[in-house]
Amino acid sequence: MEQRRSPTGPPQFLSVKQNPLVQTLLSLKGNPRACIYTEPLWGLSMNLCLPYASVYMIALGLKDTQIGFIATVYMLTQVVFAFLSGPITDKLGRRKTTAIFDFICWSLPCLIWWRAENFWFFFVAALFNGTMKVTTNSWDCLLVEDAEKSQITKLYSLVSVCGQLSALFAPISSIMVARLTLVPAIRILYINAFVVMTIKVFVLYFFSRETGTGKVRLQETRGKSIFELAGGYGGVLKIIAHSRGTIFSLVITALVGAVGMINTTFWQVIVSKKLLVPDALLPLFPMMRSIITMAFLFLVVPHLTKGSLKLPLLLGFAAYFLGQALLILAPVEGAVKYGILIISLIFDGFGAGILYMLSESLVALHVNKEERARVMAIQHMIIMFATSPFGYIGGLLSSISRSLPFVLTMVLLLSGIVVTLVFYREHHGVQSVE
Repeated sequence: MEQRRSPTGPPQFLSVKQNPLVQTLLSLKGNPRACIYTEPLWGLSMNLCLPYASVYMIALGLKDTQIGFIATVYMLTQVVFAFLSGPITDKLGRRKTTAIFDFICWSLPCLIWWRAENFWFFFVAALFNGTMKVTTNSWDCLLVEDAEKSQITKLYSLVSVCGQLSALFAPISSIMVARLTLVPAIRILYINAFVVMTIKVFVLYFFSRETGTGKVRLQETRGKSIFELAGGYGGVLKIIAHSRGTIFSLVITALVGAVGMINTTFWQVIVSKKLLVPDALLPLFPMMRSIITMAFLFLVVPHLTKGSLKLPLLLGFAAYFLGQALLILAPVEGAVKYGILIISLIFDGFGAGILYMLSESLVALHVNKEERARVMAIQHMIIMFATSPFGYIGGLLSSISRSLPFVLTMVLLLSGIVVTLVFYREHHGVQSVE
């Protein structure tokens, strides 16, 4: 329970139901409820595989540079489909687009990863997986278009919590790898991911409805091709260019995305290949990080995000920076490395959790409501284009030293602190979510 001090007496305790996030969760209706309630299925599918994705590639003979190249191909594919995601979402509707492209970008790649034997399997899977930017756009629209503005940061906090729930299932991966060895276990987990993600697609489609804005855009785009709609992006670019808040949110999201991509791709590599942590233990560390992130999201973040977002942004970047620094400094020998890794994950858990939520919220808060799908499409495209080189750069750095990708993330996080300070110095009192 959460503690608070009464102004006239001793400390009192808030019940679980009085927690702002719990209240939001219990009061959800319509599309936000459908989106949030089905999101934990992600933890039973993809997040059982992700802690092993890079070491699975290495086990099948891929080199660090090839892993980085695949990450960059994945990001560049996202650039293309981020550009097309607005017209596709407007043309097909938020609900139908989410169902179709969730299957294309997650279910189909799982089948390819299941049977992967060499570089080309992962290359093709990355091309399919990169279409996820379409469903990222349509799913975000489905989530927030019928929601109140004051709910947005809480909704993305709940999305983050749902993603972190995968921590509860991490021991499944660990036990399977310990008993079956790495490659056979991960192949089974990818088949499981295919089944569960496909179920998620159908359940979300059945319990959701087209949004109010989506219905309007369906009527307005009737009889127009996707490429004809894409040709009208000139006006959308003007909308973005004239909003300093939108540009700020783009920069923050790009920095957070680049750091996240490098961490997702190379965290397992440095922990497994440099610090020599046994493969069976790899899921346990993300499990700790997820639990820590959920605790912060429930107990700390609701109080930090009541006014200006300057302080939570700075705290997020600073905490993430310390977590990355500790990862680099962890010794190879001795049990002390496990203690340092845990402390690193505490800072990472807070930093990554709050920055993910804030970056998504900033984009949603500043977007033009009438042109949400196309504006967010351009935003996603710019973000992916800016972050796509970092997969390959990270691979090159990792081939020199396993620590260097995380030196790069520290530089990016310092850049985030500078950008935040500069923006808020020029825009006092903005970015309030209340």
